[in-house]
Amino acid sequence: MRRIFLIGWLIWLIDFATKTWAQNTLSTREPVKLIGSLLQLTYLQNSGAAFSLGTSSTIIFSLIALATSLTITYYANRITSKGWAAVMGLVLGGVFGNLTDRIFREPALLRGGVIDWIQLPHWPVFNIADSAIVIAACIAVVLSARNITPIKRIN
Repeated sequence: MRRIFLIGWLIWLIDFATKTWAQNTLSTREPVKLIGSLLQLTYLQNSGAAFSLGTSSTIIFSLIALATSLTITYYANRITSKGWAAVMGLVLGGVFGNLTDRIFREPALLRGGVIDWIQLPHWPVFNIADSAIVIAACIAVVLSARNITPIKRIN
């Protein structure tokens, strides 16, 4: 259980710090090309989800994120697999990172936009929280394919 919350807290902290940096550094300038057009730092405030879907649904996304966080917290004591604990921690940190933006960032309380700042070609701009959620999904697929369950089964 501690692993879930430690990973979640670290992801949230890194996400918050990098979004604050992006807002302070990138919001007033043109995109910064790090590796040509392969990797750019581009400031974007997104009130929707991936691909800017649901831009007027900030409260709905916030409620989904809150429900996800509460569900992970509720089941945290039951997770016996270190791999699944990592998955849950990554999801918790990612969801809570974006939820923090939706609650506290401009334009208003519970109407905030998520700060995205990493850009790859032919892909939406994203952030550390988004990356953590995607990495968690990839690990979950591998764990499932290897028949590793989150909770040890008692026969």
